[in-house]
Amino acid sequence: MVADNKIYEPLIWPYRLLGNLLFIGAIWLLTFGIITIRHNLVGQQIDSLLSELYQKTATAGWGLEDVTLQGRHKTLKKDVLEVIKLQRGDNILKIDLNAVHDRVMSLPWVKEVSVTRRYFPNVIHIAIKEKTVRSIWQYRNKFHPIDEDGNIINAPFSAQKNLLQIVGEGAPDHIRELMQIINKDKELSSRIKAANFISKRRWDLIFDDIENGVTVKMPEENLKAAWKKLVKLDKTRGILKRKLTFIDLRLKNKVIVKIDSKSKNNNTDM
Repeated sequence: MVADNKIYEPLIWPYRLLGNLLFIGAIWLLTFGIITIRHNLVGQQIDSLLSELYQKTATAGWGLEDVTLQGRHKTLKKDVLEVIKLQRGDNILKIDLNAVHDRVMSLPWVKEVSVTRRYFPNVIHIAIKEKTVRSIWQYRNKFHPIDEDGNIINAPFSAQKNLLQIVGEGAPDHIRELMQIINKDKELSSRIKAANFISKRRWDLIFDDIENGVTVKMPEENLKAAWKKLVKLDKTRGILKRKLTFIDLRLKNKVIVKIDSKSKNNNTDM
């Protein structure tokens, strides 16, 4: 038997075919990507599908039936309905909740808002948290409500006697810092009826009565330390119970007081 000396070449054509297919596939994907980017075919196709979905669901029980509001007190219902721009029968699936949220947040009394969809019945539910008025700013013979963050609320408001009245140009920009300091002693801070921002630099605090109360002159700097001094003087020496016209705390190591001229006690040594 003659030995078979034939040498067979390895079968390499399948690998060449696979390589060619992968190369062609890569070229096709690259081409498709370029075309998609240039013409936004995927985005257009998605928009087309969504549009078709909205059209079919609009008449299949997905129309908006109502809008419900929660937490509204000072915000008028008509103002909410005007800004959200929703109509009964609108496709509830198509309503942009983020857009509705932003429109409601633009209303002057609104501090926080959440917007949710509810189904069967189909309702858009809007929950509102309103701003709280902490003080009234009197400026140029007008009264402006100020919220807890020291921001002006651009809305009509009737002044209330139990609210702190602040006066002076630039007062709203500094009222938050003042409130954070004085609110640590609720008993004393509740007696402040007015706060006058002097020369856009410092505060005069009027206690007990706007017309006849004691005026406490606070320093431009070290406001926190001056308030602590006042709290201590009132607790230990009852300084705010005396018949005084003003208490001057602007000097670091000295307290100056002025006796009410109607008082028989003329002692001014503190």
